[in-house]
Amino acid sequence: MTIELHRDHDEVFCPDCWAWDPMARVRKPEDPPLDVITTGTVFFDLIFTGLPRLPEPGEELWSTGMGSCPGGIANLATASARLGLRTGLVAGFGDDTYGDWMWETLSEQERIDLSASRQFPNFHSAITVSMAFRGDRGMVTHGHPLPEPVLSDLTRLPSSKAAVIDLNGDVSWLDELKRRGTLVFADVGFDETGRWDPADLEPLAQCHAFTPNSVEAMSYTRTDTPAEALHKLADLVPLAVVTDGVRGSYALDQTTGEQAYCPALSVEAIDPTGAGDVFAASCVLGTLAGWPLKQRLRFASLSSALAVLGFGGSLAAPGWGDLSDWWRDTKRRAADNDPKAQLRVEQYGFMDDLVPKHRVQGVRRAMGTFAMASDAEHHY
Repeated sequence: MTIELHRDHDEVFCPDCWAWDPMARVRKPEDPPLDVITTGTVFFDLIFTGLPRLPEPGEELWSTGMGSCPGGIANLATASARLGLRTGLVAGFGDDTYGDWMWETLSEQERIDLSASRQFPNFHSAITVSMAFRGDRGMVTHGHPLPEPVLSDLTRLPSSKAAVIDLNGDVSWLDELKRRGTLVFADVGFDETGRWDPADLEPLAQCHAFTPNSVEAMSYTRTDTPAEALHKLADLVPLAVVTDGVRGSYALDQTTGEQAYCPALSVEAIDPTGAGDVFAASCVLGTLAGWPLKQRLRFASLSSALAVLGFGGSLAAPGWGDLSDWWRDTKRRAADNDPKAQLRVEQYGFMDDLVPKHRVQGVRRAMGTFAMASDAEHHY
């Protein structure tokens, strides 16, 4: 079968392609095979939505929605892949049905490189039950440590332009990433000890970017506002980004001399799971593509806003079809004199140069249960 290729905006594409490559303009023959790689724990997530609150002891509540999908580090990997980044994941999987399904979903459906990941025999998947209510969530998780570290053999790591690491996780691969010239984006989790020891941030000396939320940033820097925290963190990394929930995000890029603030895009959130991962993946894309800092923040705000419109962290991540639909709908409403849409067209005008001019394949959403035999005929 002959596939007809078309050229538009100096990019070659297939009208029926599964995905869209926003990096095509800046790719070089000598580039590594992957754009971004990450590592962490993969969970099988069961998400209940539409709850008025968490149940009291002995009480049973019925939810109005439910989904199942890969979770944990799969949220970030899927978000990156759906934005068009060539993504690799280093993780350990169980050999149970959940593990088989997640491996297939990530490798075949989302096109994530799992060549450095492993399935361990006689090992079961970690499970998380997430309950979303009033814009927040509660979670219960069960799992066990992997039989052995997946980063024990660093030579198995595929080469990539960038890597995303968790400072609370395994940072043993930082030296190898630095040797390869990989651009490292770091995040950090909430410190349940309350110490917020600045020594925890020492690995940032080997990182390009740091993307904490405002609570983490202010706690580690002993400051009172996200803006103050941003300037403290800018002394530690070339690119500092502080997210402040519905109040927006702040960033300072010393490599370009840019500083920017972006308000959050207001939407009716269903499930906030994975929104931070979508924001981080968007920042990686914008940095690798060389976008201006304010554009990076606006794009990240848009992508994470679209993510919370669905439930399930990984499979709620937007693809380029979602982004294109939002942009076309926004322009249509602006033409109908909707003042909010007109403002968004002014703020997000750069989307005209980003969205594909052809139709792209839709992405799968989280479902109540995961299918098996029926998936063979209905991938999307």
